[in-house]
Amino acid sequence: MDTAAPLRSTPPKAVLFDVYGTLLDVYSVGLRAEQMFPGGGERLARAWRDKQIEYSRLVSMSGRYRPFWQLTRDALEVCARTLGLTLDTASGDSLMNEYRHLSAFPENRAVLLALADRGVRIGVLSNGDPDMLDVTLRSAGLIELIDPILSVHATQRYKTDPAAYALGPQALGLPASEILFVSSNCWDAIGAAWYGYTTLWINRADAPMEQLGIQPTRVGHSLRDVLEFF
Repeated sequence: MDTAAPLRSTPPKAVLFDVYGTLLDVYSVGLRAEQMFPGGGERLARAWRDKQIEYSRLVSMSGRYRPFWQLTRDALEVCARTLGLTLDTASGDSLMNEYRHLSAFPENRAVLLALADRGVRIGVLSNGDPDMLDVTLRSAGLIELIDPILSVHATQRYKTDPAAYALGPQALGLPASEILFVSSNCWDAIGAAWYGYTTLWINRADAPMEQLGIQPTRVGHSLRDVLEFF
């Protein structure tokens, strides 16, 4: 784990994980996309994720909420057209089904079990719709280890809106500073830090730190780095 700030003298009392990109590999859809579009699958997977996040920010800023599943479908269709890929209804349905069954990162289950053994409450706070989260966390074999499962759908505001991050303290009955928020998306870790969470950015890609006048509490490279807080 990289040093960013001294750890608290007492460990956090709960952990909230982001889901897409943190517990689940959003780019695992690229394998199916590559089968459909040889030579273009990886490009589609990366463009799709970027457009999905762009749309979530756009509708939040404009007060035009659309469910995350719909945003994900919209993003897929526009990215396919942008890349010159022919996406019929069946192909689109197949790729969307992949989004329900994203691959989990290999260390996840062991880390969640270690946290449970330490008596740490484990939840998620995600942009995903409730139905999306239920299906994909079940598919990944993680759902029985997670409570609460918090979706921003309840607020109709996507992260990094403060209303989305407020769901954590409300559900857990704890101040944000006593909750560790974990994300592999630097922008998400920063948004949570602005809100007041203790934060860990899982920087799997060795990306540069965002320059916004604030940093996550800590920076790590896999989910195992969560355990250093406890």
